[in-house]
Amino acid sequence: MKIDILAIGAHPDDVELGCSATLAKEIANGKKVGILDLTRGELGTRGTAEIRDEEAANAAEILGVKFRHNLEFSDGFLVNNAASQLEIIKIIRKYQPEIVLCNAIDDRHIDHGKASKLASDACFLSGLQKIETIQDGNHQKAWRPKHVYHYIQWKNIEPDFVVDVTGFLEKKLEVVFAYKSQFHQKEADEPETPISSTNFRDSITYRAQDLGRLIGTEYGEGFTVERYAAVNSIFDLI
Repeated sequence: MKIDILAIGAHPDDVELGCSATLAKEIANGKKVGILDLTRGELGTRGTAEIRDEEAANAAEILGVKFRHNLEFSDGFLVNNAASQLEIIKIIRKYQPEIVLCNAIDDRHIDHGKASKLASDACFLSGLQKIETIQDGNHQKAWRPKHVYHYIQWKNIEPDFVVDVTGFLEKKLEVVFAYKSQFHQKEADEPETPISSTNFRDSITYRAQDLGRLIGTEYGEGFTVERYAAVNSIFDLI
């Protein structure tokens, strides 16, 4: 199955928090989307890896993606080496996405920046014909996504472009809060974390509102690029 967009996250919930409104909009427009989680988030303070597995599956179903895979790399100890790159390359070549969305280039959690570089490197290497990979017993053809974009996470990184996601914030909130174990619950007896506060919960909306304000819409999601984004005409910019 060939897809349009592959969204990659270091942990289950990274994709939902970073770019799920954009994904929901593209799915509504008929685009095929898949999610690749690099770890199970097993070092998370709240919940367990098994709970995160269930929550990730529920979020994927709500969002309507074509698939969700988990490479089960080591949470907290991601390594950008040949072995990790090759596992991601196999997924890229299998599904041949035109666009890859991945973690923020720099962030509070050390896995986010490492996953960002790992995914970006894998996208480039996936296009080299002399790198051989085998998936399901078949030799894979080289494939390089046309674009690699990085969503914004904890830090307020200045975006290179902002997607108008008006009409899709409610879907984003629904898929984000499918991760019940990770976010604020009045009766939860687990330790508090930076993302379990009501402030963080509210920040999902007010960040989208602020980015929307800056582009003249109700809600927005921001991304950074690794190379200049090209347009055919200045009239393509809204």
